[in-house]
Amino acid sequence: MMCPYCDSAETRVIDTTRKAHSVRRRRECKSCGRRFSTMERAIMQAPLVVKRDGRRETFDREKIVSGLRVACARRPVSAGDLERVVDRVESRIREAGKTEVPTRTIGDLVIEELKVLDPVSYIRYAIVYLGLEDLDEVRAEVYRLLEESER
Repeated sequence: MMCPYCDSAETRVIDTTRKAHSVRRRRECKSCGRRFSTMERAIMQAPLVVKRDGRRETFDREKIVSGLRVACARRPVSAGDLERVVDRVESRIREAGKTEVPTRTIGDLVIEELKVLDPVSYIRYAIVYLGLEDLDEVRAEVYRLLEESER
């Protein structure tokens, strides 16, 4: 593994953490002494995502992470929390075993996860994803969310 700081090929693994579908390795460069982390994931056949207009493209977890970052901006949600959300969404998509997945299915999984993670981020995401067009629709969604949380 090349050091991202000095490009030396002399690095060593300090720690390894296994997650659901990946391995995180903490490494140290023998040349400059700096530490960095790497993630290893199995290369699996990713399903095609079917867009609303019928186009198909490969599943890209970074698009989900990007949308979540926007929804969770300035909220007490860690990067690790976002990665776990995307891991769960990706796992559920792969477990379905389908070769094609509609964007709606992915969005439904993401919004379901956000509702549990952070209600404010959920509302932010819902405004765009559910197409809430005015304050009355946003208010209705907030009230519905409050009712669910009281149960």
